[in-house]
Amino acid sequence: MLLPNRRQPFVKFKDQKLNKSATRKMAETNTSLDRNLTRRNESFVSRFLGAAGTAAQERETVRFLAMRLFPSASPRRGFLSAPKCYRFVEGFLKPLAQTSRRRRASESRLSDENVRRFISENTEVVVGGSLTPEIKLRLFTPGCRFWTERPELWPFSDPYWAIYWPGGQALSRYILDYPDVCRDGSVLDLGSGCGASSIAAKLCGAARVVANDIDPVAAVVTKLNCELNKVDPPLCLTDDIIGSDPAGFDLILLGDMFYDQTLSDSLHKWLDRCIKSHGSKVLIGDPGRAQFEGHDIRKLLHHVAQFELPESVRQENYGLTSSHVWCYRSKL
Repeated sequence: MLLPNRRQPFVKFKDQKLNKSATRKMAETNTSLDRNLTRRNESFVSRFLGAAGTAAQERETVRFLAMRLFPSASPRRGFLSAPKCYRFVEGFLKPLAQTSRRRRASESRLSDENVRRFISENTEVVVGGSLTPEIKLRLFTPGCRFWTERPELWPFSDPYWAIYWPGGQALSRYILDYPDVCRDGSVLDLGSGCGASSIAAKLCGAARVVANDIDPVAAVVTKLNCELNKVDPPLCLTDDIIGSDPAGFDLILLGDMFYDQTLSDSLHKWLDRCIKSHGSKVLIGDPGRAQFEGHDIRKLLHHVAQFELPESVRQENYGLTSSHVWCYRSKL
């Protein structure tokens, strides 16, 4: 199954966007050592899968990964000797690496028009069932092929844009309810996904909207969704701008971005720079995930709104009942 549902969630989505209670249960059943080892191994696997260098570089990556996964192995002794470790890691990861390379090659070959056609054929237009029934979006639904299809058949990166996450819903609802927040201003929608918050800003009269998501497919989907809602598309950027010199935006929007400790730390530092450099206002949408509630940035936020989630959204998000909007500054 490619997308998460309440029966069998896709592993990556499950790991990165668990709700508070599920995260707590995970912490109770895993030791700190296990969690740290898992994070390290995932980092190494990601490094290997992302490698697009020469064969020699890939062999070196396998050697490095094998030694880190099996630190007790040595070239001369032990049941898992170093050569055996290398063969084990290479044999296990090489098919995944080949799949990753095929996906990157596929993305580079496909034109925007081909991607648009593929997305149109494999998503459904959803109206209602969210906090913003006035916004139409192309999303994955149980009627879509890739709702139940094998993940390896999906030709692009993981489709985070295909779900209307609860933090983004609250953020978009807040903008629509209080349009003066962005009217005539410049808005950055960071981690824009399906583009709902960008669309809300456009509907409320923002002078300039930039949608930033590192997935190029998300940019195509955002433009499709803008067409559905009869608004001009925002400027779509696919570079990772977190950590770069901040541009001057009146308002920065982040929905469902605080699900990973490393990413949260980077966001915290970068948002501080944006506020100090340009006086940007920052609005954050989150349903109360443990990673967000436990992060240092949480102490600096001012709660501005709470929205009760529709029943369908609760079921799709492990029983979360509400979503919230927070302001980085004491007042708007």
